Amino acid sequence: MYIVTGGAGFIGSAMVWKLNQMGIDDIIVVDNLASSEKWHNLVNRRFTDYLHRDTFRKMLEDNRLHYKIDGIIHLGACSSTTERNVDFLMENNVKYSELLCRRAMERGVRFINASSAATYGDGSMGFSDSIDTALKLKPLNAYGWSKQLFDMWAYREKRLASIASVKFFNVYGPNEYHKGDMKSVICKVFADIRKGLPIRLFKSDNPQYGDGESFRDFVYVKDCVNVLYWLLEHPEVNGILNIGSGRARTWNDLARAVYAAMDMPPVIEYFDMPESLRGKYQYFTQAEMGWLEKAGCDVAFHSLEEGVADYVRNYMMKDDPYLEQNL
Repeated sequence: MYIVTGGAGFIGSAMVWKLNQMGIDDIIVVDNLASSEKWHNLVNRRFTDYLHRDTFRKMLEDNRLHYKIDGIIHLGACSSTTERNVDFLMENNVKYSELLCRRAMERGVRFINASSAATYGDGSMGFSDSIDTALKLKPLNAYGWSKQLFDMWAYREKRLASIASVKFFNVYGPNEYHKGDMKSVICKVFADIRKGLPIRLFKSDNPQYGDGESFRDFVYVKDCVNVLYWLLEHPEVNGILNIGSGRARTWNDLARAVYAAMDMPPVIEYFDMPESLRGKYQYFTQAEMGWLEKAGCDVAFHSLEEGVADYVRNYMMKDDPYLEQNL
């Protein structure tokens, strides 16, 4: 049996999909559905039980987790990079994660935690997932800081030798429609392109980069969950681990890939970067992924064009009010 926290969310529901693909139905989904549309992500999924996040946390606090568990994939957290309530982040992204990690370790259960590439801050210290780099990082927002705090707690408590804390880069793909401003650009612009509107990208305020030529490590959600499943199967591989494509691509590349997937010529417009981002905008991110080869992980990643084509053609273009629900 596996527990997937955040199991109705973007990466969480994709993880449930992956487990189902591997013939695994004994899954406990933990989330906070409230009045969101996330429940659509679970309609086609097979799982044993659903627990509200607060109920699950109380079970952890009282040490009443009576299931026989093989692994916990902890993806449940506040994922908003603009969240300003730091106390909320501390409770949900730090203390909750620490508690769950302790309970997993007490039972000898495989524990995989979602950290974030937001911990890398402005990127000036590079994107190595080594502990030497991790100890020096200074995130730019409270969300990234909350993720960094858990990683540093795991380091101090000597947990990193027994758990995998994974740093996701720019993830895109099915089941993200509910994420509001945190959706990928692909999800945000698809409907506009269908209406004949252009993709609009930031003008550059850095002379080293042209308009739309800043770089991101875009990684397809299916590749992410393939790696997570591989980590479940290889409990000997632990530490802080990047999950990205390992190949930085430009926003212009992304825009062209979306138009190509829709069999349309690209139409791109550039607008002035907001004052609040000038001088703070990140122009390059690229995950160092050397751990894959070192660990013998044979997961094959989609190229940007392949991932976007699968996402757009097989999910976004379906005539369904919840376009991505069918993953």
